Formats: sequence, structure tokens, C-alpha cells
Amino acid sequence: MTAVRIIVVIAAIAAAVIPLPPRFVETWYSGGLYPALQNVVTPLTNNVPFALLDVSLAFVLAVVGIAFARRVRARGWMRGMTSTVATLVTLTAVLVLCFFVVWGFNYRRQPLDDKLEYDPQRVTREAAMALGTHAVKEINALYEGAHEPGAPPGPAIEVAFDAAQRILGSAWTAVPGVPKRSLLERYFRAAAIDGMTDPFFLEIVINPDTLPFERPFVLTHEWAHLAGYANEAEANFVAWLACTQGNAMARYSGWLAIFEHVAASLPRPDRVSLTAQLADGPRRDLQASAARYAQSSPVVREAARDAYDAYLRANRVHEGVASYSAVVRLMLGAGLEDGRRPTLR
Repeated sequence: MTAVRIIVVIAAIAAAVIPLPPRFVETWYSGGLYPALQNVVTPLTNNVPFALLDVSLAFVLAVVGIAFARRVRARGWMRGMTSTVATLVTLTAVLVLCFFVVWGFNYRRQPLDDKLEYDPQRVTREAAMALGTHAVKEINALYEGAHEPGAPPGPAIEVAFDAAQRILGSAWTAVPGVPKRSLLERYFRAAAIDGMTDPFFLEIVINPDTLPFERPFVLTHEWAHLAGYANEAEANFVAWLACTQGNAMARYSGWLAIFEHVAASLPRPDRVSLTAQLADGPRRDLQASAARYAQSSPVVREAARDAYDAYLRANRVHEGVASYSAVVRLMLGAGLEDGRRPTLR
């Protein structure tokens, strides 16, 4: 049994540290094994009305707690603790292997900018201002239609998400996940987390506090993760592209999210200049988003940010949480400052 544990731990370490050629991962995993898994697993978990992540977390904690208590009673504190630690190491190794096989190897796939007509010379302050100006025009024009009664995204958002994947040349399309609630909602609120993708059961959880105009972008961002776009910048790119294929609410949501990323990437004077061009309605929406964010806990938020930053860097996302806003670089490099569709190589 000890030999098996050692093999499992070594295999987990190897999966985490051994580099794999991106094209190999793209062909055999992100374009082969993973689609087969996602197209089977997500439809199954969609039929479960609660987040399986909650159940599995509670189950693991209960099993480990009971095992620890029994071992302490039978062997004493020191031996019981040692045995439980060994079990936890093995369990962690098993979870790491499951993570990579079920979803995590998508972090090693071919970058999206390798597939697009991407030119780093296009990434300039002037292009960012042009993108921000275009976003402002779209936001102002879409506001009324997006806020008309009875105009939520509805089924159209699934169609838009499918179209976005096709535009990016995908040979397969991901099954959208049914947004679920979680027992971790209080933590989500405190940490200002709008959504997450469960990499084990390929389901998604959405913070119920997300505002109607935020929800289409948050939803398609998590669906992009289900489609194998693990990098946050790429998930934001896919979410924007999907939203622009949808109705007024979806397009408004996508452009408003991009505006915030562009504004955050610019010097303060440019940011102020762009914001001044917004109509009163979009300004109120941004204020409502800021008010919701202000209700989170700075301590919990920073701790969650630091933990997720470490997680991303461990998975070779060198920009860490800053990769969210790297969507601006991706859009500018692809020449999309006027809202055009991306062009594939």
C-alpha cells in the first residue's frame, strides 16, 4: 500500500511540473480527451439541482475527520496524526491527478493569441483609447434596449456562446453549465467572487448577487472555462465574443465588462476622459457594481485574491490575477479596437 501511495504522489508531482508541448496538449487533450469528458460530464451534473462541489467537500471533510478521530483513539495522538497526514498527502495527490485529467491540462494548451492574427505591435495606448471609445459608444447605444422589461438573455445566450466558439474555429462546442448556487455564497460575497467553475464535476456556480447587466458576461466567462479556456484573459475574450453575438442585454453586458478592463489599464487622465463620455444610465450601472463590490470584506477579498494569484501562477499563468485584464492586450493585438470579429491564422 505504501508503494502505491508513493507512486500516486510521484505521478501528481510529475503532472504538475513536467512541461508538455502546447500543440500536443491542444491536439490530444483540449481537442480530444477533454471535449469527450465535458460533453458527457456537464450534461449529467446539469441534472443535479445543487453544487456537487459542496457535497464532495463536505464528504471529504467528514471522512477525514472521522478517520482522524478513530486513529487517535486507536494509536494515540502522535501516530494518529502521522497516519492522517500521510492519508491527506495521498488524497491531495489523487485530487491533483483528477484535476489535471478532468480539466487542468487546459492550462497547458496552445495560447489563443497563437491562433489569431495577433500582432503585439498593435498593443498601444492609442489603440486602447480607441477600444475604450468604441466600448462607450456601444454601451450608450445599447443601454435602453438592455434595460427594457422582458429583455433578459434567455436561451439566446446559449446560441451566442455556441456561435463564439465556432468563430474561434472550435471543432467542438462545450455544453453550457446550468448556473448553480453554493453553500459558499457567503464567502463569495465577502471575497467579491462572481462565479467559479468546478474543475472536477465540470459545473458552474454563480454568485446570486450579480446584477442583471453583469450576469451574461459572468455566465459566458464560466462557460468559456467549461469550453477549455482556462486562462482568465482568454475566458474574458470568449465571454465578450459570446455576448456580442447575443441580444441587447448580452451585448451591453459584454461591452460594459470590457470598458471596465480597458479603463483599468489606462492612466487616470485617460480613464477619466472615457468615463466622462458615458451616459447617465451606464454610469448608474457602474455605480451599482461598485456599491456591490464595496459590500465585500477587504480582508477576505485580499486573501482570496492572493490565494488565487498563487494558484494561477502555479498553473503557469505568469500574470496571475492580472490575467483577467490581459483581455485588453488580447483584443488590441488581434486588432479588435473597433469591435470587429477576430481573424484566425
